[in-house]
Amino acid sequence: MNNKNWHEKHVEALTFGSRLADSVAKSMGCWKFIIVQTILVVLWMGLNLVAFFYHWDVYPFILLNLVFSTQAAYAAPIIMMSQNRQSERDRLQAQADYQTNIEAKQEIEALTLILNKLDVEKLDKIITMLEEMKK
Repeated sequence: MNNKNWHEKHVEALTFGSRLADSVAKSMGCWKFIIVQTILVVLWMGLNLVAFFYHWDVYPFILLNLVFSTQAAYAAPIIMMSQNRQSERDRLQAQADYQTNIEAKQEIEALTLILNKLDVEKLDKIITMLEEMKK
């Protein structure tokens, strides 16, 4: 018997590439990444400005710009892949929620019918008892 919920099924269906894209998007979208990248950029520029012997990327830091361009060229599609997967996950969750709501509605309607039937039976008994008391 398969008792897995929609989320477990979704996670199992992810490929290695999907998991990698999600991991990259998650790590690039956090403060730790921004702080580390900022430190590296400051070090890069500082070392190139004050280097006594060798400047591997002199001002205006063309190599650094190339590194950022390359990073952006790869990061954008990876983040888009992750966002597309998140949209699919949200769609699956909405579908599961909708199905749960339909099942709950059906159960509530069935219970309402049962309660109405009980009320009618009780009223019939009360009417019968009142009629017997009048006699």
